[in-house]
Amino acid sequence: MKNFGSFVKDNLAVGFMLLALFLGAGNIIFPPLLGQQAGENVLPAIIGFLITGVGLPLFGIVAVAKNGGDLQQVASRVHPWFGVIFTSVVYLSIGPLFAIPRTATVTYEIGIDPYLSASQSASWLPLFITSGIFFGICLYLAMNPTKLVDRIGKILTPALLIVIVLLAIKSFISPMGSIQAAQGPYIDKAFSKGFIEGYLTMDVLASLVFGIVVVQSLQARGIMDRAKQVTITIFAGIVAALGLAFVYVSLAWIGVSSPEATGFFDDGGSVIAASAKVLYGNAGNIILSAVIILACLTTAVGLISANATYFAKLFPKVSYQTFAIIFTLFSFLISNFGLATLIQITLPVLLFIYPIAMVLMFMVVIDKAWERAPIVYALALIATAFVSLYDGISYVGLEIAWYKNIVSALPLADQSLGWLVPAIVGTIIGWIIHAVTKSVKKSATHPTN
Repeated sequence: MKNFGSFVKDNLAVGFMLLALFLGAGNIIFPPLLGQQAGENVLPAIIGFLITGVGLPLFGIVAVAKNGGDLQQVASRVHPWFGVIFTSVVYLSIGPLFAIPRTATVTYEIGIDPYLSASQSASWLPLFITSGIFFGICLYLAMNPTKLVDRIGKILTPALLIVIVLLAIKSFISPMGSIQAAQGPYIDKAFSKGFIEGYLTMDVLASLVFGIVVVQSLQARGIMDRAKQVTITIFAGIVAALGLAFVYVSLAWIGVSSPEATGFFDDGGSVIAASAKVLYGNAGNIILSAVIILACLTTAVGLISANATYFAKLFPKVSYQTFAIIFTLFSFLISNFGLATLIQITLPVLLFIYPIAMVLMFMVVIDKAWERAPIVYALALIATAFVSLYDGISYVGLEIAWYKNIVSALPLADQSLGWLVPAIVGTIIGWIIHAVTKSVKKSATHPTN
């Protein structure tokens, strides 16, 4: 018991570090909206959300850590080109394509928009000015490496948790209103809708990158033993998962209890901002805004830096500073589409790449069973991609009759999980081909008399 207590004390900081990495301000906006829309069906909805928003990221951290922590190296087991392309897609998704622009739009929705008049809010100019100032500061900090962002981050994560706790406690003690009826897909598909909404946190993709951060942190402490690294990573992952689950459940409850007092909104940023004002008045709204704006800033700087570092390593002739400028300017342009539009653009892409990431994640854990043969990976991922691509394009309204007929006939297709059975079948077929090929080669090498 004493040894366990010492283990917890020694490694709790790693768990909080991992929680800080995951808990970007963007994660704050999805559970409240889920709560508002799920209403009386919030329980199955939040369970689905927790699977993809908490459970799978935990698994991803452990899976990558068990295999050395380097995503590109792990993905290269399929093929070296796949390793480069897939890793690049992951970085760009949690970077300038979606996650970085989202930090600016969340800053605007929570920190600026609530204080504007209706006519000002309807104009494109406030978001343009806000995102311009926001990314100007981000670029300055990203171009001038400093411990300032790390120090602010260590203060902001506990502060953000405290603010959420205070909002959640007040909403339990003095509910804003009664639970409303479920809306839209949450009426009859609450679990699967929540499951898909968990994609928007992008934490499964982030977990594939964060694994190496944890491993490097442990190596800096002199922990080189792989088994010990994995044990500590699992513990840290559990700490982070419990923290995330608490945050998501609390925010979902705030969303569930809010409609009578705040009305319905199209995005979670507006839900949490309006709820903070109802629960604690203008002071609550100002405190929430300040904490989330600074959290968005540190998240954006970290993601710009991570992307610029990775791509500067991938393309050595282009400097870190050049990539930082490119990613910042691109993020600025994308952010001006607005939060609601950005989420609409994000989801079809995530519907395509998320299943691929999840299948890869599970396969790297058990790939010794087929000696990491590329054919097994390839068939499983091709089958997965065939179905997930349909989910992505159908979300934007593009229907291809023969494609729809095939995918809709698959088990769990109506739950957007049609890729699951093909992935399993692809793995089994690849495994059989590998076993037969190995047997033939063995027979050719050692013919029997």
